[in-house]
Amino acid sequence: MQNFISFHDVDDLDFLVKSALEIKKNPYANSTLGINKTIGLLFLNPSLRTRLSTQKAAQNLGMNVITFNLNNEGWAIEVNEGIVMDGTSSEHIKEAAAVIGQYCDVIGLRSFPGLTDREYDYADTIINKFVQYAGRPILSLESAILHPLQSLTDVITVEELKTKSRPKVVLSWAPHTRALPQAVPNSFSEWMSKAEVDFVITHPKGYELSNEFTQGVKIEYDQDKAFEGADFIYAKNWSSFREYGKILTKDPAWMITEQKMALTDSAKFMHCLPVRRNVVVADEVLDSENSIVIHQAGNREFAAQAVLTEMLKGM
Repeated sequence: MQNFISFHDVDDLDFLVKSALEIKKNPYANSTLGINKTIGLLFLNPSLRTRLSTQKAAQNLGMNVITFNLNNEGWAIEVNEGIVMDGTSSEHIKEAAAVIGQYCDVIGLRSFPGLTDREYDYADTIINKFVQYAGRPILSLESAILHPLQSLTDVITVEELKTKSRPKVVLSWAPHTRALPQAVPNSFSEWMSKAEVDFVITHPKGYELSNEFTQGVKIEYDQDKAFEGADFIYAKNWSSFREYGKILTKDPAWMITEQKMALTDSAKFMHCLPVRRNVVVADEVLDSENSIVIHQAGNREFAAQAVLTEMLKGM
């Protein structure tokens, strides 16, 4: 595996999921695979689970880890080509990425969208510039439009906890106080549509995701109908793709409640975290026995380790 920035970097999803579950049984089985290899974890935006789980996964493999908050510890970076750099940016991404590549064998990068310019965000400019100029394998720690490590984790979690050979998995939009990216739902749709599940997305009209990631996926605008017989409910907010970055509604009726979960087949509740209690999901759901958000977060370590293992094997 050269890079890990989308589902298309995975040759065999079933193999990767099984690999992660085997790693979970014995995380230190390949503790020397990464000896004398260095991973740089670069953050342009906040992170808790991604940062800690990826660092732990790398250490389980014996890698050296450098963590750097690029947004406030480094120079302001220019990403546009052919520009006269007489503004606030001190360093071009061409040099920054190439220099980081001199110090690191693998580069992990996290960046969020601006949610104002859809064309720019969906070009996934920052992560693709690192792929172009770093000369090293790039591991997405979430980009402007995708979060593949989270989605791999979600597939692993469903596979691990399912009680049916082909469970029904529902991605449900939920209200939020802020405009949020589409990265998690884009990735979740991209990965779940390739997994052995019956996958449905439910959201209010106007919140349709890009066709690039939802081609062939069933969309149900009636949340109650979507929840019927579901085995897994995955709640997530996102802003509008069509009216880019806008909040079209904060309808509290879309919050995940006990009454809505009662429509399911005793479904497990999932969320990537952090989650706003009693806005996205009611306390009684999040604190219930069917809530697997902590288990899901724990699997982030093994998803990252499975990916890093494949990257290291290719070196």
